[in-house]
Amino acid sequence: MSEVTWLVLAYRIPSEPSRLRAGVWRRLKALGAIYVQNSVAALPADPAAERALRSLRAEIAQMEGGSAQLLRADALVGGADLVTAYNAARDDEYEEIVDRCRDFIAEIERETAASHFTYGELEENDEDLTKLRGWFDKVAARDRLNAAGREMAEKGLQECGRALDGFADAVYAADTDAP
Repeated sequence: MSEVTWLVLAYRIPSEPSRLRAGVWRRLKALGAIYVQNSVAALPADPAAERALRSLRAEIAQMEGGSAQLLRADALVGGADLVTAYNAARDDEYEEIVDRCRDFIAEIERETAASHFTYGELEENDEDLTKLRGWFDKVAARDRLNAAGREMAEKGLQECGRALDGFADAVYAADTDAP
């Protein structure tokens, strides 16, 4: 992989009220940033990440007692460690998706074993799969450095789709009004 240019946000926020610190943490997590150390977060540079971090920096600067600097940086040494940490964060997210896929398939198996072949159950499972796919899309959008876990999450979602299709077939077969 070629060298990664990073955006680094270094900030200070008073410890109280804690909701301010938690809000910044949530925003950085949603962007996919990794913490290099306390109050120093890094994200691979791209225009969308820069816009988001500039906006967050401005919000922090407006907080009473808050300050923040946004830097563009190339790692002189240790760049591979940053890439590894960034990909590990994505892999953790992908693994959560895989775990939820397993739960989804187990739920379909339970409903099938209990012969709960209703349209309501089908709709609920369809909504759950839509949420899983949406979550995957968000993680994949943050995955700018090609984390290894993506392929396993994609396979898990494909298995979920096949399980839902099979469940839908059973619901349709159980529909006594069907021709």
